[in-house]
Amino acid sequence: MHNTVKTITRRIIKRSEKSRATYLRHVAEARGKGPFRQNIPCSNFAHDLAGCPAACRSVMLKDNAPDIAIISSYNDLLSAHQPYEKYPQIIKQAINEAAGTAQFAAGIPAMCDGVTQGEPGMELSLISRDVIAMSTVIGLSHNVFDGALLLAVCDKVMPGMLMGALQFGHLPMILIPAGPMTSGLPNKEKARARERFVKGEIDHRQMLASEVSAYHSPGTCTFYGTANSNQLMAEMLGLHLPGASFVNAGTKLREALTRAAAARIVAMTHLGAHYTPLARIISEKSVVNAMVALLATGGSTNETLHLVAIARAAGILINWDDFSQLSDIVPMLVRMYPNGPEDINAFQQAGGVPLLIRELLQGGLVHQDVETVAGPGLERYLRRPVLAGDRLVWQDGPVQSGDAEVITSIDKPFSTMSGIKVLSGNLGRAIMKISALADGIDTLVEAPAMVFNSQHEVGEAFEADKLNRHLVVVVRFQGPEANGMPELHKLITYLSIIMDRGYDVGLITDGRLSGASGKVPFAIHCTPEAFRGSLLAKVRDGDIIRMDARHGLLELQVSAAELAAREAVIPDLTAHRYGLGRQIFAPLRTKLSGAEGGATSIFDYVDESSNPVSGN
Repeated sequence: MHNTVKTITRRIIKRSEKSRATYLRHVAEARGKGPFRQNIPCSNFAHDLAGCPAACRSVMLKDNAPDIAIISSYNDLLSAHQPYEKYPQIIKQAINEAAGTAQFAAGIPAMCDGVTQGEPGMELSLISRDVIAMSTVIGLSHNVFDGALLLAVCDKVMPGMLMGALQFGHLPMILIPAGPMTSGLPNKEKARARERFVKGEIDHRQMLASEVSAYHSPGTCTFYGTANSNQLMAEMLGLHLPGASFVNAGTKLREALTRAAAARIVAMTHLGAHYTPLARIISEKSVVNAMVALLATGGSTNETLHLVAIARAAGILINWDDFSQLSDIVPMLVRMYPNGPEDINAFQQAGGVPLLIRELLQGGLVHQDVETVAGPGLERYLRRPVLAGDRLVWQDGPVQSGDAEVITSIDKPFSTMSGIKVLSGNLGRAIMKISALADGIDTLVEAPAMVFNSQHEVGEAFEADKLNRHLVVVVRFQGPEANGMPELHKLITYLSIIMDRGYDVGLITDGRLSGASGKVPFAIHCTPEAFRGSLLAKVRDGDIIRMDARHGLLELQVSAAELAAREAVIPDLTAHRYGLGRQIFAPLRTKLSGAEGGATSIFDYVDESSNPVSGN
């Protein structure tokens, strides 16, 4: 293996030694003998049986049949989750055929950043991840299940469900994806239409027609944003069946994979022959594998929050330095929008995850010796699922790319280093996704600041022609405690247009932009956030800011004496604390950790001021 990968893995193991040992001790204490449902009092068990149809009840009364929980993010509103409507019946039938039974244990909330983008509801998006984790725990808290199938895809939903599921790490679990929609309007055309709309070149009717052509059917969005990054991460963690991530929604192969996952979970329980608990699959090595794959594909920057929180749920401590140092040695092997012109379906057709893993193994960049839901060893994921008639089989995956513009080889990477860099300086620490930058754009920006307290203020300045200059746009009070750390995608269209006019443009924010962002150099997730009175809250219009990804610098070039004399002025955030139910989330919002701690209220983190991310 590559020495840097080995070194970082050892460092994570050492850093996590105490917390991981505590977690695994609790997991061992929770493991039972026989079906869990038969270890509770008769009256309790009877309440469970009362809702069962006759066929389910007869199986539940057996001494050796596992009961599998189904936890689903199904709703009709969101394209990525709508396919889950029919999954429970498919799963129940397949588990019954495998001599087990299944019960729908919980439906959990699922938000879509695409629907709430730029709207007040977006301020609940990230915090919904903690609610999802808690909802998952409640679904499993009846303590009658011997395993679980997790139906989740999108941005905060899959990470939140996994964070909750890991509290029951003694149980085996499989994540079942819904799959992407087929390709619609190409992503570059979609982005171009948005720019034309902002310029007034097309009207509302034409803009809506463009968007509907892009988002046109059930399934995940086809660009390589957080939803599809989640699916790649799940497969690299060994939580999907091999090759399951990007099979299109609504296909026969998709249904066959769902049935196969249902049958597989029965064998994985402590009542079966291949007991494989979730805690054994989520390990330091599998987490490193997920980090490497995300970097090699230019995945969503949201995963620098989500994977930190998921790992912490398993007692594993990772930080942004781990991402950054891996990024120095992990090459870019995949180009998907916004890092390239093609989409997730083109990636799948070019060889998909099996080919990516083959290249990463060849380069010594991922650990082979990990546990997965398919059995021990990452080499199992070199295979791809196909239908032989009506029968699901796995065949050897491709050994070379079907489209070298989408997936390249380890010997001929698109770039020798991958997409995420950490910037540090007197403004704090931030993430820059360099893989999505426009061709020819330097990662160094030094320009006067223009300061805003919302993305809507940036839009107003754009409409008033106030942005036509070299500048670093600062959008602050968008962090976890301030307003829930919303996505700020509306900024990209404005700033892309300014960049196209020939100006040097940068962006700094304590908010998020995630996997759908691109083209403009940005420093996001800036922490400590401005709401905490950090230096970000003292920046003024005209201050010179230097963003330098090559050297990892984020500097406000103002003298220490002048900065000491300035006061951090915190704006009135009342408008972000009430309406659409935001008021009832105050207890969670005030407990959210900083961005580098995963922006979660669930776990205890080291105070950021003590610099817990120095590489230790």
